[in-house]
Order: sequence, then structure tokens, then C-alpha cells
Amino acid sequence: MIVMKFGGSSVADAGRIRNAAEIVRSQEKRKPVLVLSAMGDTTDYLLEAADAALKKGFVSIEKVEELHLKAVSDLDLGSVLKKDLKSLFWDLGSLLTGISLTRELTGRTRDCLVSFGERLSVRIAAAYMRTLKMKAQAIDAWDVGFVSDSNFGRAELRNESFVRIASSLLTVIAEGITPVITGFIARDDSGNITTLGRGGSDLSATVIAAACKAEEVQVWKDVDGILTADPKIVKDARPVEWISYEEAAELAYFGAQVLHPRAMQPCMKSGTPVLVKNSYNPKAPGTRIEMQSDKNAPLIRAITSRKNITLVDISSTYMLGQPGFLARVFSEFSSAGISVDMVATSEVSVSLTLDAVQDIGNVRRELSRFAAVDVKTGKAIVTIIGDVRRSSEILGQIFNVCRDESVQVQMVSQGASKVNISFIVNDEESAGLVKALHRHFFGETSSKTGGRKSAAGRARG
Repeated sequence: MIVMKFGGSSVADAGRIRNAAEIVRSQEKRKPVLVLSAMGDTTDYLLEAADAALKKGFVSIEKVEELHLKAVSDLDLGSVLKKDLKSLFWDLGSLLTGISLTRELTGRTRDCLVSFGERLSVRIAAAYMRTLKMKAQAIDAWDVGFVSDSNFGRAELRNESFVRIASSLLTVIAEGITPVITGFIARDDSGNITTLGRGGSDLSATVIAAACKAEEVQVWKDVDGILTADPKIVKDARPVEWISYEEAAELAYFGAQVLHPRAMQPCMKSGTPVLVKNSYNPKAPGTRIEMQSDKNAPLIRAITSRKNITLVDISSTYMLGQPGFLARVFSEFSSAGISVDMVATSEVSVSLTLDAVQDIGNVRRELSRFAAVDVKTGKAIVTIIGDVRRSSEILGQIFNVCRDESVQVQMVSQGASKVNISFIVNDEESAGLVKALHRHFFGETSSKTGGRKSAAGRARG
């Protein structure tokens, strides 16, 4: 079996649903399990409706109804499906009425609200697939074993989910059914609907794949795969043919938006390959993510960047030779619930980076009791993903490019995963530097590429 996940843009309307269905039908012999996101702008429409109910006492699901009923009409699915959807629309309207009367939107209520997007999309997609003589069945995730904690908005799946999912889905697949399952959502032990947070739909797909020991996961999006750089910055960025789990996770953490790191965890543990494909360009080979190391790996896989970073330099000669300096520093950030990204340390100093949106006023005051604290805003992280075993070679080339671009590197950090080197520059310098680095490592005259050679390419030397 394989798992095929389609994102919101890949099922945005009737035309995209038709396209997705054809992609699935072309691989029907591989026993596909589908995981779908909400259609197009559905989640935004649901949150807009909640905001209107909360602040104005006004209840309307017109945008949600219009989007989905138009798809039903365009797909010629008839009145039967409209009746099936009517009960969901009724429940949605009732929920919004409750919000308007109480003027309250809790985390539990919000999760229930946004779940309607996935619940509607799977019913429409499955109904259309049945018109193509496919034995498709719409299934809500909790009905195949998705059980989570009650951390609404960013729930974590319980370990027993894997056993339940395998037991439920393998039985369905054995009956020749193509399951069409809601991504992003689950239920807690009390039966409340929960959402899985960032990357939740991708996580739903990789959990199913790991639980059922699938042949692979296909994540269908609106890009040709993981690229060598952000195409908004580097116009000639190219797809990476192959990348390891660790490299893909580091890319995602440091700015790439294709897959969230947590979504890859189940497949990293099970060794299930992940294939990132473009539903708008199905013939493109995409990017394959897997555990196997590549002996022919290029020096650099990809370059990414993240702007609007705060750099904090902390130093204390008072703590020279005294144990516990770093413990005290990180204890303050932990107590404030502030996440640290990059770190560079010495015996009496530490430099670290934070997202600029985080308020560190209180932490700064506490740190100032035993250290000098210098906070610098308007910074950017530029990250090189590649073979960091050759870090001296990589760093030498990076610093040469920085010198040529007149860019001053303000901090350097090598990840413990041994696949990334990150450094800090000024915000306004980051885009130009990424372009220059990409020209250096991936330019037409460079011998380096973003993925392993094809078999034909290897044969040609």
C-alpha cells in the first residue's frame, strides 16, 4: 500500500479534485490510502465566520457553503451528496450560533470549528471517485484510530493510535476499499475534536504510513518538490532529487515551507520513504526523502534563510571558572517559555538567536543580574544544508562568497545533526547573499548539483 496526501491547493475546487482523482486512479493497483486537507480557503472562511459570530453576533456560513456546493455541482454529484453535506452545514451553523450567544471561542471550540473543512473535503472527493468506479470511502480520522491528548490547537497523537490505525485501515484495504481520510484532526479521550497543529495533515499521512508499514508516502503539493533555494529569492532554484530525513527536517526548521519537521518523525522512525510531488505538474519527478545515505551526495543540497531574527549576546567574567553559567542562561529562557534556535558558546559567553516576535524584556532583566546582555534585532539566519563532514571546505567557500559580497558574518553554528551550517547576517543582506551562494554552489558552471545523478547520468560519468 501507499499513502497519498493532497494539500488544500491540490483539492481547492472541482478541477483540482478531478486532477487528484486521476493521479490516484493511475496508482490504484498500489492500494492507495488518501489523506486530504480542507479545500482551498475553507479554513480562512471558517475562522472569518467565527470572528463575525464572536465580535458581531452575526452567523453566516455562506462562503463555506458556496465553495463546497459549487464543487458538488461542477462534479455533477447530484442531490444525494448535498443531503449528506447538509447535516455538516447544520452542525457548523449550530456551533457558530453557540459562539455568537456566548461570545466565547475556546481552543476546544476552535478545533471543532476548523475540522469541518477536512470533513467536507473528504466526502466530496470520495463521492467523485465513486463516479469513476473507484471503491472510495470517506472516513473521519478518529474512526480509524486517531486519538490525541487535549492540547487543543497543537495536539499530540497518543502511542496507541499507531496500533488502532493499523488494525482499522488494513482491514478496510483488504476489502478493496480506497480510504479517503481527514488530515489534521483527531479526538481526545473525552471525544472532543482536536487539531494537530502545524504540518498536521502531513503528519496524519506519515503516521498512517508508519503504522501500516506503507511502501511510501506521497505528499502532493503545489511545488515540484524541495528546491535548492526559495524560488521567490532565487528564480532558477531547482528541485532536489533526493534528500535525507535529517536534511529535509533542517531545511524545514530553518525556513523551507514544504514539510514541517514533526511530520517527518514517524517515517524517520519507520524508515518509510516520503516523495514530495506537484499535483499541478505530476510528471515532475519530485523529491524523495529517505534514510539511506548517498555516497555520491553533492557538497551542498540546498540553501535556505529566515528573516526577522533577534541575536542575543550574553557574557559574564563573573562566571569565569564557575559551573552553571549556561544552565542559568537557558533556565531563564525556559522559565519564560522562549524557544532558542541557534547557539554558539564559550566558557563565559553565549550567543543565541530567537524569533523577533518573542518578548525577552523580563529575561533580559534577569540575565543582567549576572551577565552583560546585548540584544540585536533585524538579523537573518542563512543555512547551508549539505555534507558537513566537509565543513572546512564549505566554510571556506561560504566566507569567500561573503567577502566578495561585503557581508559580515556575525555568528556561526554547526548543527548537531551534522547536516547544516548556519550563520547570522543583517536582514537586508540575506536575499543577496542567498543568491550569491546559490550561484556559487549551483551555477551552470558548477560541478555541484542538488541531487544524486540519475542512473543514466552515473553511466555517462
